[in-house]
This record gives sequence, structure tokens and C-alpha cells, in this order.
Amino acid sequence: MIVSQVISLTIIEEDSYEKDVLFYVQLGEPQMSGDEVASLAAEAEKKRPEDRTERERIAIMGKPRLGEITRAQIRIKESKEFKNTVDKLVQRANASLLIGTSSWKEQFVEALTVTASNEDEQKAPSKLDYFMHFLTVFWKVLFAFVPPTDICKGYLCFVVSIFCIGIVTAIIGDVASHFGATLGIKDGVTAIVFVALGTSIPDTFASKVAAIHDKHADASVGNVTGSNAVNVFLGIGVAWSIAAIYHGIHGNDFNVDPGSLAFSVTIFCSEAVVAILILFIRRSKAVGGELGGPVCLKYLTSSVLFALWITYLVVSTLEAYGVIQGF
Repeated sequence: MIVSQVISLTIIEEDSYEKDVLFYVQLGEPQMSGDEVASLAAEAEKKRPEDRTERERIAIMGKPRLGEITRAQIRIKESKEFKNTVDKLVQRANASLLIGTSSWKEQFVEALTVTASNEDEQKAPSKLDYFMHFLTVFWKVLFAFVPPTDICKGYLCFVVSIFCIGIVTAIIGDVASHFGATLGIKDGVTAIVFVALGTSIPDTFASKVAAIHDKHADASVGNVTGSNAVNVFLGIGVAWSIAAIYHGIHGNDFNVDPGSLAFSVTIFCSEAVVAILILFIRRSKAVGGELGGPVCLKYLTSSVLFALWITYLVVSTLEAYGVIQGF
């Protein structure tokens, strides 16, 4: 009778994934224990063969013995896919911990050094990387003057960065306004196309970085809603308050013609409702979240949102030039 048993081998935990390992397990003679037959066979082995009883001889004959194969070869094979996943997660975790800088020297070295766009693959910089570096090196060196994060626990870096972003955004807005005026485009169209696009580029890149590195979609989606809240409540509120106070001091009334504001805001709010519905639909089990998901659904969502933006620009422009009737 052949009896098979399972032998469990414990792998020592080394806080790392297993690499390719090959080792052998040598099986020794099986030992019987724990019952009457095992005790009888053990006592019978101590006696001479001629002194054993019939029952003892049967117990010894029934004792388990090794077969012809007494050596087992065991191989632990490394999973390349799992290794690559772990390496990327560790690299991103280390990058998120070391995202700050400790000195101006480090910031200027990073600003002047050409790095590959895809750091996960650890390849040399491509021609496109060199082109983009020389195209943006002025801004890199300029923002290298921002105080490092180690000074004042990062608060000084935060305040100065916000101030610099405000200055750059104002410059981009003014350039966009002059560009629209040069082309003879109406102020309303210039505002919703060039000025809005120029001032929203920093928010777009911030949302992109948050979508890639953060575990949840809160940061990327919240950045969009938060930046719009700042634009509406502070950007418009503070500017209008200052203008109203200025005109009030000089004894003048501060009145601004809304133009086509009501129509464009209505279109925007309507499309915002559609965007919110899309986020709710993407929470279903078929997609799994506001960001990511199956490839087809990702491209479909991006296309729909992009189409909403194009629709808003076209409809608002047509209303501004009197092609369609507004309200």
C-alpha cells in the first residue's frame, strides 16, 4: 500500500520578493509515533529477530519506509511582472518622500540637468527631452530661486511658490489678452479661449501629477473644483471689491455691463452637471472609479469631456458674435 503525505516547508520572510532559488530537501527515514503499533515496532527493533513474537514481526513489516526517491528538488521562480510592479511602487514611494529639496545648489543642479521624461524605465534622455529642457530651462532656473523646502519647514517655499504662480498666471493672462486684441477678437471670446486656457494650464498639470501619483482621485478632481472656487470667490470677489472701494472713494458708481455672461455661465453650469453625472456613472463596478478603468472607457470619457469644452467654446463664441440669440 502506498501512502502519500504532504510536507510543509516554511519560507523565511525577508521583507522582499523571492528571487530565483534552487535547493534540495533530503528525506530521512520516517519515524512512527503516537500509537500502540509504533510503540510495539520500536520495542521489537531492540530485540533480536529470533526473539520477536509474531505480532512484533508484523508491526515491523508494516513500518513505513522510504521509496527509491529520497531527495526532492525545489525551485522558487521569480515573477517578472510582480517584480516590476514592486519596483515601480517602491520607486514612486521613495520619490514622494524625497520630493523636497534641501539647498539652492540642489535646485539649480536639477534645473540645469536633462532628465528622461519616463523615469520608471531609467533610460537616457531622448532628443525630445533635450528639446523640452532647452525650451523650459529659463523657467526652471527662474523657479530654482524659490527657497528650499527645508527652510521654515516648507512654509516659506509654499508662500513664495504661490506668489510666483500668481505672477506667471497674470503674465500669461495679459499676453493672451493682447494676443486676442491683436487678432481683433472680442474680449468675451478672448477671455473664454485664450485667457482661460493660459491661466488653467498650471491647474491642468497639477491635476495630471495628482492623478498619476495619488492613490485616490480626490486630489486631481478637488484641484479642479478648488481652483475654480478660488477664481470665482477670490479672483472676482477681491478684484471687484477693490474696484468698488476705489470708485466709492472718488465718489463714482462702479457698474459693469455683464455682456453675454448669463448665457456662457448657463452653458457652463449645464455642462458641469453632465460632467458630474459622468463621475457618478464611472463609480459603477464596470469602471471602478472616477479615474482610470478599461482603456475604451478612459478614451470615451476623455473624448466626451473634451467635446463638452469644445461645445462650450463654439456656442459661447457664436452667441458673442450674434450668430445665435442669447438671453
